[in-house]
Amino acid sequence: MNNLFDIRDYVVVITGGTGVLGRCIGKYLALNGAKVVLLGRKEEVGAAIVDDICKAGGVASFMRCDVMDQQAVQQVCDQVLEKYGKVDTLLNAAGGNQKGATIGPDQNFFDLDPEQFQRVLNLNLVGTVIPTQVFLKPMVAQGKGSIINFSSMAAFRPITRVCGYAAAKAGISNFTAFMATECARKFGEGIRVNAIAPGFFITEQNRTLLTNPDGSYTQRGNDVIRQTPFGRMGEPDELCGTIHYLMSDAAKFVTGTVAVVDGGFNCLSM
Repeated sequence: MNNLFDIRDYVVVITGGTGVLGRCIGKYLALNGAKVVLLGRKEEVGAAIVDDICKAGGVASFMRCDVMDQQAVQQVCDQVLEKYGKVDTLLNAAGGNQKGATIGPDQNFFDLDPEQFQRVLNLNLVGTVIPTQVFLKPMVAQGKGSIINFSSMAAFRPITRVCGYAAAKAGISNFTAFMATECARKFGEGIRVNAIAPGFFITEQNRTLLTNPDGSYTQRGNDVIRQTPFGRMGEPDELCGTIHYLMSDAAKFVTGTVAVVDGGFNCLSM
């Protein structure tokens, strides 16, 4: 029997590839035989990540790209196809938050900045739609491909403060289900669309929200730990196994799902 988890020579495109989670997943996949293309806006950071992956024996490249610029995303797609001839998997890991789209403990809804709220919606939701639209085309031409979006715990239930981010991630979960159905019915079962919903992981985006300068947890960080049965934050590499599964043939009958990797956070709150 073939190894259902074999991803050797898969061409994997990762948006948000210079982030804490994107770079970790990219390195893992490259060391398991995939050819990884990291997309991001920080060229120096991307080059350093690629250098690290290549020194460890993987195959990776970095391409500067703003996921909100459809023309730029299309140019990158063309470059990937010219270099590798195909795209097997797209990981939509780009996203982020802005202070004005949050509501702090000493604020209320009237303090929300609609413009920043819109930016957060655009970055997380439209910044997933555009790469999906572009990289789906070669997958359809190939008759096979996998798209994995990044949802969040905030998509399952209201989490205080992160109003804009939560709305965007709820949209991601819905978009994932919509696209899974759309692709299966119109392009065949070879195209699968799923999402991963990480629990709480320390990233550059949330570090100051969850930790103090000395590394100890803030009140919010302690609240998260208290509501997580595992009693800790997640480590970035703990997302890799689920990503590996979803993009491999082991999941060839799996589409439209949101896989939760959260140390039990979501089930405790149900």
